[in-house]
Amino acid sequence: MEEKWNKSHLVMDEVKKTIMGKDDCIEKVMAAILARGNVLLEDVPGVGKTEMAIAFSKACGLKSNRVQFTPDVMPADITGFSIYKKDTESFVYRPGAVMCNLLLADEINRTSPKTQSALLEVMEEGTVTVDGVTRQVPRPFIVLATQNPVGSFGTQRLPEAQMDRFLICVSMGYPDLEDEIAMVKSRHRNRPLDQVQPVISGEELLDMQEETENIFIHDALYKYMTLLARDTRENEHAELGLSPRGTLALGKMARAYAYIRGRSYCVPKDIKAALYDVGIHRIRLSQKARINGKKPEDILEEALAHVREPRLGERV
Repeated sequence: MEEKWNKSHLVMDEVKKTIMGKDDCIEKVMAAILARGNVLLEDVPGVGKTEMAIAFSKACGLKSNRVQFTPDVMPADITGFSIYKKDTESFVYRPGAVMCNLLLADEINRTSPKTQSALLEVMEEGTVTVDGVTRQVPRPFIVLATQNPVGSFGTQRLPEAQMDRFLICVSMGYPDLEDEIAMVKSRHRNRPLDQVQPVISGEELLDMQEETENIFIHDALYKYMTLLARDTRENEHAELGLSPRGTLALGKMARAYAYIRGRSYCVPKDIKAALYDVGIHRIRLSQKARINGKKPEDILEEALAHVREPRLGERV
């Protein structure tokens, strides 16, 4: 367990070579990868979303593809297509962008809903079906998608049902003054991404993901997670709370945080840390709540205040 735990930190250390001052955000993405989840990086342009995705693919030794989503990107560009070869009188499959280990879906909300749905179907099923033939995407398979804020020109906002397919949604934000100064100085001559080296392989990542799934969660913590999710659904300020898929995501991320911290079991603080990661993009506020300046974070904070944290040795 210790060796694998160290390797997860080696990956994060490599990513930190190019992303400065965002250690918390890097840990969230690492946890989502360990939990076999897909990540939505939502923020304004130019804060390093794309660089973070590329850095993770390099540090994990993964085959990666990048798609810059625009209105003319078609579903076949994502899933692949069949082409007729006259000499053999047969159709041959041409792989799409998803036939890789890590797909960087840049500005996913700038393409059509039909193309968005094609990608999200692959994320859910792990397969693509073209002309009646179903093919498995490579393992491990991770999607790191970036999205500009709602209101940017030419965007198509992801509906709640599709947002729910992402394990977590992360906002990087602007760097603080010292980190931005350091970034400008370090990039005067060098390209930090060139310094990122693979520290694990795809096979090792699969082993780490399997070990993450074996992290123990006590029945009292299962109840705690479920009560937190139910509290968000019953909040008067929320039209939508955490879905059952969100509750499952909470357990996956809690296990990943325990793994990163070197434990073989979860504790309440793992669940508390994961709640914001999996909950922010799944909560839809009522119109009255939005007018009054409420935020999804407020709903989650209220849930933590309402639901009592289980104590050591407590029976369910």
